[in-house]
Amino acid sequence: MRRIYKSDNTLLVELSGEYFSIKHSLTDLLSMDIKEARSIIEAANTPVKAPTHVAAPIDSHHEVWACGVTYLRSKVGRMEESDVPDLYSRVYDADRPEIFYKAVGWRVIPNGEPVGIRRDSGWDVPEAEVVLVVNSHKEIFGYTIGNDMSSRSIEGENTLYLPQAKSYEKACTIGSFIVPSWEIAEAVFPYTLSVERKGTEVFTGSSSSAQMKRGFEELVDWLFRTLSMPTGAMLFTGTGIVPDAEFTLHEGDVVKINGGVLGELNNPVMLVSRRDERLI
Repeated sequence: MRRIYKSDNTLLVELSGEYFSIKHSLTDLLSMDIKEARSIIEAANTPVKAPTHVAAPIDSHHEVWACGVTYLRSKVGRMEESDVPDLYSRVYDADRPEIFYKAVGWRVIPNGEPVGIRRDSGWDVPEAEVVLVVNSHKEIFGYTIGNDMSSRSIEGENTLYLPQAKSYEKACTIGSFIVPSWEIAEAVFPYTLSVERKGTEVFTGSSSSAQMKRGFEELVDWLFRTLSMPTGAMLFTGTGIVPDAEFTLHEGDVVKINGGVLGELNNPVMLVSRRDERLI
């Protein structure tokens, strides 16, 4: 199975433990149709050493979008936190999915670096998700794993606060590689999430994209309804793992996500925002 890594702004193709460089950027590949991009990736034959450091597999200008309430567990979790729970029940059953802007590529945190929880929030969770890498032709170029960090207290207070609950410093992790879609016979991905605190596991959960109510292609179709993505985009597909209401992340926790063939994420947690800002 091929994997695509980004190291020092260079794309590498890994196959059976051997690495090969290609001259094209991820932006180049996602601007092409999938047939042309595939031919370039499969033709890569310039051997290089294994990278000692890999970046998040995204270019700085790429947009990251996200879908919500695509799993039954997510619907229940959102209803638990909200003063208007019917909104989440309705969107789960509606034809139109929830899609929101998450981040731009230069804000995305790679595997191993700290993710953030807002200093003005008191209820924060990680959200393990399958991430679609979509090209400009609305084709699913590949898959990776991600963490859509979320402030449940802010979103629960008022759904209009969703951008503040979802889009803030160090709130988005993607990594560490992309698996091309043609390498996957059946796009069903189990994944697990765990949180360690001072060396002790304080939360663990598992789910699978097989439990999604909506299909990947359906979500991509809605994203592209009135938006062009000339250099491609990343699309989080929602989470099936939502901790109980009693759980919140603490500074110093370590979030671990295992996406099986999509790889792993391992990120410590830190507080973000100015220390002198007024807490509401």
